[in-house]
Amino acid sequence: MSRTRTRIAIAVSAAAVLIAAAACAPQPEDAAESTASGSPDCAVNSPALHRRGELTVATDSPAYAPWFEDNNPSNGKGFEGAVAYAVAGKLGFGRDQVKWVVEPFAHSYAPGAKNFDFDVNQISITPQRAQAVDFSTSYYKANQAILTLDNSKFANAASLEAFKGARIGVQVATTSYQAVLDQLKPAQRPSVFNTTNDEVNALKNGQIDAIVTDLPTVFYLAGSEINQAKIVGQFGYAGGTPEEFGLLLPKGSGYTSCVNKALDALKADGTLAELTSKWLSASANVPELKQ
Repeated sequence: MSRTRTRIAIAVSAAAVLIAAAACAPQPEDAAESTASGSPDCAVNSPALHRRGELTVATDSPAYAPWFEDNNPSNGKGFEGAVAYAVAGKLGFGRDQVKWVVEPFAHSYAPGAKNFDFDVNQISITPQRAQAVDFSTSYYKANQAILTLDNSKFANAASLEAFKGARIGVQVATTSYQAVLDQLKPAQRPSVFNTTNDEVNALKNGQIDAIVTDLPTVFYLAGSEINQAKIVGQFGYAGGTPEEFGLLLPKGSGYTSCVNKALDALKADGTLAELTSKWLSASANVPELKQ
């Protein structure tokens, strides 16, 4: 997750409700080798689970749209809520066997015992975090997105080409700068800002016409930081290192390969693509922009 998203999530987690009371039994020492053959035990009563017969899933509180809806992960609505239940289904769990707990974002990837089987909370896969926790394969690769004010002349742009004359703002040390040069190809080089707050102020003050950053950050800015903001659209960018979200599991979890198999199945049968379109494009009203 970008530095901006980490800052935001830490701020949110500071106000999060306390973790729901739950037994915090340590993971079984033999979880990584739960069968005699060494192959993973993916059954619903696997000893690798936090509690046998249940799938314990964590996320932060509040849980924001479009990742969740109504701050209620158990309703299965929103992209990550729907993904969690889809993974559970592939693993053989019914909805009533999925139990949710609260885990503040900044605590999720800290070393130590966990009280969940996996955490779903827009957590970017990074080598540093992977030293303390396990990650699944990616369930979401973040596109770049364009944010303007809703009274901007660019607010209703229907193509990337429409931004040739725009003054674009990006944050330093992100892939957005090169993405703007390669995809939007503006007449003037993007303005580079040290922080997202600087970008936001520049947009509000009319110094720039639009902000380009990763889609998760744009969702947050439009929902919490900028009144009368308009997410114009999103676009893919193959350059740089894309931001990818993974399900977070305890370090050495014997269930990581099981979760990966479930995600592989959701990708193969088209379910993951359908959920992405439903909750992050159609529901969030973020069209994909082309040249």
